[in-house]
Amino acid sequence: MPLSAAVPARVLTVAGSDSGGGAGIQADLKTMLALGVHGMSVLTAVTAQNSLGVQDAWELPVEAVRAQYRSVVDDIGVQAVKTGMLASAALVETVAELLAGTAAPVVVDPVGISKHGDPLLAAEALDSVRTKLLPVATVATPNLDEVTQLTGVSVTDETGMRHAATEVLAFGPRWVVVKGGHLPGEPVDLLTDGTEEHWLRAPRHGNRHTHGTGCTLASAIACGLALGQDVPTAARGAKTYVTGAITAGFPLGAGIGPVDHGWRTRTG
Repeated sequence: MPLSAAVPARVLTVAGSDSGGGAGIQADLKTMLALGVHGMSVLTAVTAQNSLGVQDAWELPVEAVRAQYRSVVDDIGVQAVKTGMLASAALVETVAELLAGTAAPVVVDPVGISKHGDPLLAAEALDSVRTKLLPVATVATPNLDEVTQLTGVSVTDETGMRHAATEVLAFGPRWVVVKGGHLPGEPVDLLTDGTEEHWLRAPRHGNRHTHGTGCTLASAIACGLALGQDVPTAARGAKTYVTGAITAGFPLGAGIGPVDHGWRTRTG
């Protein structure tokens, strides 16, 4: 389907719902709107979640996930796909199969643990992420906890980030962004394809309201790819966007509030 000037680029998120609105499908769609693309969704799981954590979660049946995906892709089409919470091995393998048959770049956020430390991926699904999902990824965006889950590598410095990136690339993604925001000092992410290295740095802001950063970064990269950017350009733009969103993060409830996906419209 050819694009006209009136039709924005289309990005599909395949992820779980965050009832508190800070992460998951909600964060993805807010990011897509903010960055000028048309966001669409395949819901994989429902969580009861707020600023204090994830109280419960229910995954959708494989048939429901497959039907949503085919409904969107076969009729509307996509310029990029982003994955988030996939919950189980069956869902990981189903989504990987669907992605393998879709001619669009894929950003895989290998969600394993929530901001509050709650598990969002069954332990037995990790091997499916390694062998099925990561090989179809254009870009994988693990944080340091997810790196350890996937590779066993514990990262404590930038040299460790480079080693971790090599280990993740061995599973098959074309590029990886190892997110180093949990390290002390200036927040830095490493983007590499094993040949090129791009160190994405930003000032650290003393704002604890950072719920949704991982979902937001991965979605922003997918938006850039859908708009025709190469991976380094998309990643740099995503880093700038999520840094602004973190800076403007606001308190909600009694725990960790969300980043502000609409920060550009509120800062003039």
